[in-house]
Amino acid sequence: MASAKYFCTFPQELISEPIISHTLGEKFRVVPNIRAASIRATEAKVVVEIEGQPDEIERAVQYLIERGVSVAAIDDEYEPPF
Repeated sequence: MASAKYFCTFPQELISEPIISHTLGEKFRVVPNIRAASIRATEAKVVVEIEGQPDEIERAVQYLIERGVSVAAIDDEYEPPF
């Protein structure tokens, strides 16, 4: 099983949707783990680690991007700006 970390920025219209906590686990064969988050009225910034097969992780990331989430891969040394 592989693992990758991402810095995600959610636009205001997606903040109330459980995209990481529910949808990724249901729609794809991955296990998302929220490592840090800052949620405001206009945007949410989340560091998420996604575990699973590499192709399933890629499909999950593509889904986030298609929904309008800004996604950037990060390494283990990354410190969130919040």
